[in-house]
Amino acid sequence: MNKKVLILGVGNYLMGDEGMGVHLARQLSNELDDELIDVVDGGTGGFALMELFETYQTVIMADATLDQRPAGTIRLIQPKFSADFPKAMSTHEIGLKDVVESLILLDKLPQIYLFVMSIEKVQPLSIDISPEIEVAIQRLKKKAVELAKSLLTVEQEVM
Repeated sequence: MNKKVLILGVGNYLMGDEGMGVHLARQLSNELDDELIDVVDGGTGGFALMELFETYQTVIMADATLDQRPAGTIRLIQPKFSADFPKAMSTHEIGLKDVVESLILLDKLPQIYLFVMSIEKVQPLSIDISPEIEVAIQRLKKKAVELAKSLLTVEQEVM
């Protein structure tokens, strides 16, 4: 297993705010310079993401959710089971729950930290992010990097 932390943004880039995780990953890829933190745009990769989950001990994910909270609300979830994940959006080919269930069966589930960001709606065939989600992405980038660095610090202290 890799000793690095993975920040994984998921979502559909062509569905407006639903693609916030992809926008986050793309921005972080250009801004972050830390050899112990990898950033990947997971898009709607579904089962293709399993290899990433199997490679890292710790995965920090970012995904959008339609949960009736104000747009831009950020919550951190530490899911242990597939039922702990928010309801999948129809724009994902295979939901995160399916991937997690498979990894549990294979006994290869890493430590997962999931940042979910509330969105108001999905905008089909749009790569634009609404202003409130763009502001929230800036806050989330900071939170995700701070979490990754704190997890790496704890890991180094244990060793």
